[in-house]
Amino acid sequence: MFENIREDWQTYDREWTRQGLWVMIVYRFGNWRYRIRNRALRRPFSFAYKMLKLLMEILTGIELPCETKLGRRFRIDHFGGIVISGDAVFGDDCVIRNGVTVGLRHTGQRGAPIIGNRADIGAGAKVLGSIRIGDDVAIGANAVVISDVPSNSIAVGVPAKIRPRKAQEILVEATRSESSN
Repeated sequence: MFENIREDWQTYDREWTRQGLWVMIVYRFGNWRYRIRNRALRRPFSFAYKMLKLLMEILTGIELPCETKLGRRFRIDHFGGIVISGDAVFGDDCVIRNGVTVGLRHTGQRGAPIIGNRADIGAGAKVLGSIRIGDDVAIGANAVVISDVPSNSIAVGVPAKIRPRKAQEILVEATRSESSN
């Protein structure tokens, strides 16, 4: 848990005022409590997690259950109105912004998105259903993605149209992410 929090601290530029960092710390705590085998010992930690999660939802507007699978260096760039399903899976170096929803397409149907490495999800985007988002994908602001997106693509519009991403765009973005780390 502490190694992950240390990496999150660096991902958020060592700035404790970032709400995304607060949410990540509660997320890491929620995952850690599952490692306590004895149910009686785990119970107070589960209660503390539920209270902290509720507090984070109220303060930040970010719903990130500890059941969600996150890769390394997951970053929430802007807070507010973010809902992520507990069934969702994210790869490494993903970035999401305010108003993003990643989750189920229909109520009562299981199946949330699996998102690859280095995905960049714009403000207000909706990524819904049992779909796969490849590596190095950019999802535009307010896009509604309801079908698979191959690697090295851009998804824009409602419903999202998939376009190939130029090699130069990927290189520029990779250079940016290396300079920030």
